[in-house]
Amino acid sequence: MEFGNTKVICTASVIEGVPPFLAESNQGWITAEYSMLPRSTKERNRREITSGKLSGRTAEIQRLIGRSLRAVSDLDLFPQYTIYIDCDVIQADGGTRTAAITGSCVALYDAFDWMIERGILTGNPLKEWMAAISVGIIEGKIEVDLDYLLDSNAETDLNVVMTEAGNFIEIQGTAEKRPFSPSELSELLTLAHQNIRELIKLQKATVGIATN
Repeated sequence: MEFGNTKVICTASVIEGVPPFLAESNQGWITAEYSMLPRSTKERNRREITSGKLSGRTAEIQRLIGRSLRAVSDLDLFPQYTIYIDCDVIQADGGTRTAAITGSCVALYDAFDWMIERGILTGNPLKEWMAAISVGIIEGKIEVDLDYLLDSNAETDLNVVMTEAGNFIEIQGTAEKRPFSPSELSELLTLAHQNIRELIKLQKATVGIATN
């Protein structure tokens, strides 16, 4: 998945079995792991495995990817299977979490399609497509898909995860330099919605689904 100069490899692995807390249930699970390779950034960043623990940022992004995918999937349709989503950032220029979420949805669809081909499933559990984008205000101007330079100078920065139907899964927003108004928030969300619709068209085209 490429958003400008941000590049993320998103893969999905189908594994039999579910976490212990779901052992007695009749449903499946989707979980995610996210990492940034040491030279994905301008200056080398240390592999988190060498410190023995995840950073708060990594843990937050992993949870965000997982719950975004679970929000649009019918977990009852693939009981006792876990889909592991791996998102590895090979080049970072802002928006790595939104690129990871958007790419992960394609990987998940592919995993479900793989299960259908092998007779594990009779239908695709993906209830609807979803994608994510960043929007922000820079020098009073509203921008979309912020790169590192724009993000670092943003007065307001939002990450928006939305479904194909236009419903929100998550909104992460922060005022960096000044508070933003309700009208500005409305403009930011409208721009995010417009671009997410375009991203979903690209997602579908990638897997061969025709769109209007």
